[in-house]
Amino acid sequence: MKGYDQYCPIAHSLGIVGERWTLLVVRELFYGPKRYTDLADSLPGIGTNILATRLKELETNGLVTKRRLPPPAASMVYELTDRGRMLRPVLHELARFGARLIGPPPEAALQEGWLQHALDLGFAPLVPIGRIAFRIGSEEASLVDGCVVAGISDPHDLLVETDATSFYHLVVDGRDDNVRIEGDPAILEQLVQAFSTSALEPVPARA
Repeated sequence: MKGYDQYCPIAHSLGIVGERWTLLVVRELFYGPKRYTDLADSLPGIGTNILATRLKELETNGLVTKRRLPPPAASMVYELTDRGRMLRPVLHELARFGARLIGPPPEAALQEGWLQHALDLGFAPLVPIGRIAFRIGSEEASLVDGCVVAGISDPHDLLVETDATSFYHLVVDGRDDNVRIEGDPAILEQLVQAFSTSALEPVPARA
C-alpha cells in the first residue's frame, strides 16, 4: 500500500485500512472466524487476488490472524485480533453515516440475516439496557441489554413490526408510517433519537 508521507494519525490509519475492500473484509470478520472461501462468498465482486492481498496486509498490520480449526473441521480460518476489533466503533459510525445517504433497501439486496447485522452496526452500542424486539418482513432479531440476538426475545419491553422500507424511514427519518409497535412508545422514540444523534454533528465554523 502507498502511504501519504504525512505525520498524521488519519493518514496513517488510511494507509492501513483505506484500500478498497479492506474494511468490508473487517466487517465480515466481526461476525466470527471465516474461511477464505466464506469471505469470498460474502463479498461478491472481490477478486481472489485482491482478497488474498487484503488479508495479507491485515495480517502484516496485526489486525487479522489465521489459525487451523481442530478436527473434524481442520479448516484454516481468519479472525480479527484485539487490534482489529478496535475498528468496531469506526464501522458503527460509517454504517450510521452511510445509512443517511444510501436510501431504502431494494428487496433483492437484502440477504438472510441482514436485520441482525443492521441492528448490530446501527444500534448495539447505543442501547445498553432493555429488550427491544424487531420483526421486519420475514426477519426477526432483538436488542437485549445492548447485544443483538436472533429471534424475538421473550419477554420484551417493545416489539416493532414493519417492512424493510418503513424500517429504514423509521430509523433514518423518524417516520413511523406502517410501523406497528407493542409496548411503550417512548422506548421507540429513545431508540430513534439515539440513532439520529450518534453520528458526529457538524462542527460550527469559527468566527
